[in-house]
Formats: sequence, structure tokens, C-alpha cells
Amino acid sequence: MPRLPTLIASLSLGAALFSATGVRADEPICSARADMVAKLSKHFKEIPAALGVVDERAVLEVFVSDSGTWTILATGTDGKSCVISSGEGWQSTTVVAGAGV
Repeated sequence: MPRLPTLIASLSLGAALFSATGVRADEPICSARADMVAKLSKHFKEIPAALGVVDERAVLEVFVSDSGTWTILATGTDGKSCVISSGEGWQSTTVVAGAGV
């Protein structure tokens, strides 16, 4: 089952996110962080893998599963998380600070 429609449906965001052809690309997928994390865990078996501070108002999180699905969330200080991107085929690598690429 496609990831984005499944995530939208599981978050019960309502008919506003759907058009005659599917998901509206101009509508963000957002929910309370706790709800979003619970849905990612339940439906995709994704767990937090990385965290980065964007600025004083937001953090970016990467959630991944053993099967290779992944989701990137941005979470604001208000506790609301929005899906930035998601997909399949995640591969983790080890990053060493100061190492050249």
C-alpha cells in the first residue's frame, strides 16, 4: 500500500486532503507529535533514527523501519509535527564528524 495515502488515512485528516485523483499535494500532513510518532510506529514500524535542530523553533527527525521505509518530520515548539517527506529504501551509514566525503 502506498505510504503517503496510508499515513494520511491513519491520521484521519479528513476529506480536505483528498481530491478526485487522490491526495492534494498542497496540503501538509500534520498532527500532534505524539500522534504522529504512534502512527509511524503502528503502521510502518518506524522508530527515530536521527534528530537535528533546525533553529530555536523546530527540529527535524528521521524515522526508519527495518524494512527500509522512512519518514522525515519537522516538529515545532508547539508540539505539532508535519511530514516533510517519506519513502522506501532507506540505507543507514555511519557519519564521522570532521571526516571528508
